[in-house]
Amino acid sequence: MDLARARDIMVESQVRTSDVTDTRILHAMRTLPRERFAPAQKRSLAYADLELEVALGRTLLRPRDLAKLVQALAPKQGERALEIAGATGYGAAVLAACCKEAISLDPDPNLSFAARAALESAGAANTKTVSTAAIDGWRDDGPYDVILLNGAAEIVPDAWLEQLAPGGRLGVIVRQGAAGAARIYTKSGEAAAYRVAFDAAPPVAPGLARPPAFVF
Repeated sequence: MDLARARDIMVESQVRTSDVTDTRILHAMRTLPRERFAPAQKRSLAYADLELEVALGRTLLRPRDLAKLVQALAPKQGERALEIAGATGYGAAVLAACCKEAISLDPDPNLSFAARAALESAGAANTKTVSTAAIDGWRDDGPYDVILLNGAAEIVPDAWLEQLAPGGRLGVIVRQGAAGAARIYTKSGEAAAYRVAFDAAPPVAPGLARPPAFVF
């Protein structure tokens, strides 16, 4: 399999056709070896138009959805980014190509270990990995200019918005039943407002489902 050719096809057929024009994102996705962020038995699917399963019940965002989300967040070269529920860290690698530093957080320490190995293998030196509950974010290295969720959420935790720097942006795909939409929150003072960027409905990330309502 010609992996460089597969990356080009992914960018041309999935990403550019979805109105992604940021040359930094396009270059990152043309050059980052996405197959290194997949388990060996899934590497042939690394450039397919799907949520790539990297562990039981855990996926990476579709290339199109990740690219659109990063572009909507408009990261700048001197900014710091946090990827939540990052799994094997591919989203952090794309963010790192646009930012000063990117951190990939995952609640599963085994996935965080795999992410560190994948990021090092891909040459993403301006990254680090941490492991804690997704709902808590990561205060230790905050605040962040950009926060991105790899996956969807049925809730948007206050902790994420609190960890944004002034003017910081949070990109999260919010699921409501079978439907979902990417929201871009922007922080101003202590408040945050959001706009809807595009429709998408990836699987809900761990710990981010809405608690079941009590029924009498």
